[in-house]
Amino acid sequence: MKQDSQNLPLEYSTETNKMNILGFWIFLSAEIMLFATLFTTYFVYEGRGVGSGPSGPEIFELPPVLIETFVLLTSSFTIGLAVHAMRIKRVKAMIVFMVMTLLLGAGFLGVEIYEFVHYYHVGATLQTSGFTAVLLTTLGTHGAHVAFGLFWGIMIIIQIVRNGLNAQTANKSFIFSLYWHFLDVVWIFIFSFIYLKGMM
Repeated sequence: MKQDSQNLPLEYSTETNKMNILGFWIFLSAEIMLFATLFTTYFVYEGRGVGSGPSGPEIFELPPVLIETFVLLTSSFTIGLAVHAMRIKRVKAMIVFMVMTLLLGAGFLGVEIYEFVHYYHVGATLQTSGFTAVLLTTLGTHGAHVAFGLFWGIMIIIQIVRNGLNAQTANKSFIFSLYWHFLDVVWIFIFSFIYLKGMM
């Protein structure tokens, strides 16, 4: 692996990096609006879906949700360790923690796919009712973001292996960590206000 010891990052102080991070915060603002719209729509349709169909308490299963929550929150911890390893110039440890993060993310998606199959078998589809449509849309949108994060993380790891850890790859890794933490925060809202509230 190529390592650029002269440019290993400790700070993100260059003008380019500042602009990249600013642009990413603007992107996250748009994402927050997207999920806020989905949550608002869900709360409108919750319990008053159009058409006949199962309700939240009838389709939600606690064990898969708890597994998803544990896996995703653990991945938030491992991506934090990856950033810490990057700051102290431990490139191999950084890559290991990033790989762990992506494996946990893949595990999350696996459980979510199981959930979607379960919903289909109990008659909760996009066509069933307004409630099930917005539920699946909200969960699917978050899952799609996680899938995108997996591909993004893989590309960053490949760049680090090929080019070493320099200012550019470090900035990409830091921005990726912000994105991943954002997904975890969104999931906490899904867990709290869709699943837990829906099971009551």
